[in-house]
Amino acid sequence: MKKKIAIVAGGYSSEYVVSLNSAKGIQSFIDPERYEVFVVLITKDQWLVQTNEKSGIPIDKNDFGFIQNGEKQRFDFAYITIHGTPGENGLLQGYLDMLGIPYSSCGVSASALTFNKYFCNQYLKSFGVKTAESVFLGKSDPWDAAAIETKLGFPVFVKPNDSGSSCGVTKVTSIDQLQKAISYAFEEGTETLVERFMPGMEVTCGCYKIKDKKTVLPITEVVSKNEFFDFDAKYNPNSVEEITPARISDSMTEKIQSLTANIYDWIGAKGIIRIDYIISPENEIGMLEVNTVPGMTATSFIPQQIKAAGLNIREVFTEIIENELMPNPIEVNPNQKSPLRDLGVNNE
Repeated sequence: MKKKIAIVAGGYSSEYVVSLNSAKGIQSFIDPERYEVFVVLITKDQWLVQTNEKSGIPIDKNDFGFIQNGEKQRFDFAYITIHGTPGENGLLQGYLDMLGIPYSSCGVSASALTFNKYFCNQYLKSFGVKTAESVFLGKSDPWDAAAIETKLGFPVFVKPNDSGSSCGVTKVTSIDQLQKAISYAFEEGTETLVERFMPGMEVTCGCYKIKDKKTVLPITEVVSKNEFFDFDAKYNPNSVEEITPARISDSMTEKIQSLTANIYDWIGAKGIIRIDYIISPENEIGMLEVNTVPGMTATSFIPQQIKAAGLNIREVFTEIIENELMPNPIEVNPNQKSPLRDLGVNNE
């Protein structure tokens, strides 16, 4: 009997539509001869299994099952593709952990850490990872524009601390633009980050690990035709040029791929992640952010990189699913301790 796979999409954020597009991509990547695939749509109002019926079938949140043709159906695996809450911040992962349902993405601790951009950056700085200097603002925190200018200078990026897809992000070039940009960021989240601008070439690198195999994918160079890689550039192919592999030296490629693999271990990741970087004019590598639920449309970075690596994307997805369906998934290097595990946190 085929294993039942739930592609979990939707969510509560502005990235809802992006998630639905990723779900379509993932559905095309998963082997239909091997698995029975369903799309589960999550909103604040309802959780539904998408069917040919317009209304769909309600999910029973007690066991993440549903009734079909009078029989209870339960999922063997969940492929999470919710960008934003509750699928990228650990909430959905905790729910599935309690039910004992394996899933595709990072566990609770790694998801929660990476979803909070400020905390993730501070954590990775302790390993020598270069990140942008920043100012963290809670919704009720007082802030002083002059103090921000003194610490960071201009330009800066103002962004929600707990969102993605460049939603709510503004590039600010002068002090009089700060108030509007911060208010805009708070429309997307409860926390805001003001980051010093890091000039240079933007690149991104995917990575996944299963059993005894580590795969770091080719690097993509991102050339935005807009002022920065904003929401329009991410999802409008006419606004960006994406070049895989990136036009960088072999030594720089090796450095970024090695750093990506290390960050994967440092945060205790699993499944496919993607990390965005800036290469400065001085050839220094600055990390922008870690994406634990990267986009998965046919033209997204990860599918591009898998193709450039000469891999079969259907086989990659099968490997990831089967690794988690094993009774005791094997880590790439069981002697490699994540600092999160050293603190007694089991994010698997």
